[in-house]
Amino acid sequence: MTALDPRDADVAPAALPADDIPADALATGARTEEAGDRAGGSTEGVLGRTYRALSIGIVSVVLLIAFEATAVGTAMPVAARELHGVPLYAFAFSAYFTTSLFAMVFSGQWADRSGPLGPLAAGISAFAAGLLLSGGATGMWMFIAGRAVQGLGGGLVIVALYVVVGRAYPERLRPAIMAAFAASWVIPSVVGPLASGTVTEHLGWRWVFTGIPVLIVFPLALALPAIRRRASGPADEAGGAQPFDRRRIRLALGISVGAGLLQYAGQELDPFSLLPAVAGVALLVPAVRGLLPTGTARAVRGLPAVVLLRGVSAGSFIAAESFVPLMLVTQRGLSPTMAGLSLAAGGGTWALGSFIQSRPRMEPHRERLMFVGMLMVTVAILAAPSVLIHSVPAWTVAVAWAVGCFGMGMVIASTSVMMLKLSTPQEAGANSAALQISDGLSNVLLLAIGGAAFAALGGGAVGAVHETVEAGATAAHPGAFAAVFLPMAAVALAGAWVATRVRAPRAA
Repeated sequence: MTALDPRDADVAPAALPADDIPADALATGARTEEAGDRAGGSTEGVLGRTYRALSIGIVSVVLLIAFEATAVGTAMPVAARELHGVPLYAFAFSAYFTTSLFAMVFSGQWADRSGPLGPLAAGISAFAAGLLLSGGATGMWMFIAGRAVQGLGGGLVIVALYVVVGRAYPERLRPAIMAAFAASWVIPSVVGPLASGTVTEHLGWRWVFTGIPVLIVFPLALALPAIRRRASGPADEAGGAQPFDRRRIRLALGISVGAGLLQYAGQELDPFSLLPAVAGVALLVPAVRGLLPTGTARAVRGLPAVVLLRGVSAGSFIAAESFVPLMLVTQRGLSPTMAGLSLAAGGGTWALGSFIQSRPRMEPHRERLMFVGMLMVTVAILAAPSVLIHSVPAWTVAVAWAVGCFGMGMVIASTSVMMLKLSTPQEAGANSAALQISDGLSNVLLLAIGGAAFAALGGGAVGAVHETVEAGATAAHPGAFAAVFLPMAAVALAGAWVATRVRAPRAA
């Protein structure tokens, strides 16, 4: 449930970061539609002969990304413990988001110059390399480096996929392929934790990482030839390849490096960490000001509040969710499989929330849906740490997270819809990119805050009590987990207030 998460894709591809997607990708798609009509493809669906290989290939890519996202969360507590890296637990999650921020911007410009084939192939390769690096890690920092490489690959892939949709599919088929992207997250949300937990318990956590790259061969073999035929070449065929926007790339690099420095400073918690913290802020502030709408930090009514809400909702929820499996394994003695399954129902309720907000009769009530959604997220985050009290059933987390995911499904999709509603056609690209950047950046920053609080209150000692937990005794340091969940609940509650400001002010 991240910036790379296509579950909010019940809106058209234009609702995605089109400033990073080539500007005339949809125009190229229109040319493809005309060619398809001439070839008799106007009656074909996404699984018709013309689009079958491409559809199966790119949906398989999304399926693998979804499976990795759900599987890694299940295996992470065991990996962090064995690598003696529990104090860096949050960093292992945020490293992915940090590098993906830069990769999304770079991928869009690369695709603009030469088509999505290059960034897609490079992204899948980097994604696989990162999995292998993490799976073979001998220490926590090596594991984190692998997660960072995965983030580079994921950022390249997700933007390239939306470029493919814009170029290769006619407008009438785009909602169907985007719905397939969203549906691709439901099965992994249920099967991923079970499969990952079983593999972790019987074969070891490393197989969760090293086994996935083998599966990447199939979508590569199926999708890349179809993409080469239908979506290759520069976006502007007449004008040729356009130069990279170096300013935008510098800003994206500043966000990634600055966020990484802040995350590092938050994990180290010593006087020397002030230096990377100051450097991180110095890089982040101008980059954020250059890439997000003016007034975002102040929740100015209209578009700035929408962009802020996207970050507040995603960041608070993901930061809390990252610690749920670790809490259940170390504090309640659950197996990795059962801990992962506590989040399984969330995939279905997220999709249900997204579906409900997309109904036409809900349009007049969108702002209220977002407000209610954020209240549901707040309640879910507050309820999760109640299992630190051993008289509270462990399944309470599963119920709470199903409720929170339902709220997130309404909020995340609605922010995309509202962003388009408040944007002129000329602004839709930059505003879409701002939405994704707010999402990814908040994930990194709130994970940094949560990770710092967790480490400061003794969370690093959680790994030392592994044998005690397995024996059924109570683990120490429950306050370290409360220090993560309670502030994130406060952030989510603030998001409910931000949701009241998404409606643009009326013109005088």
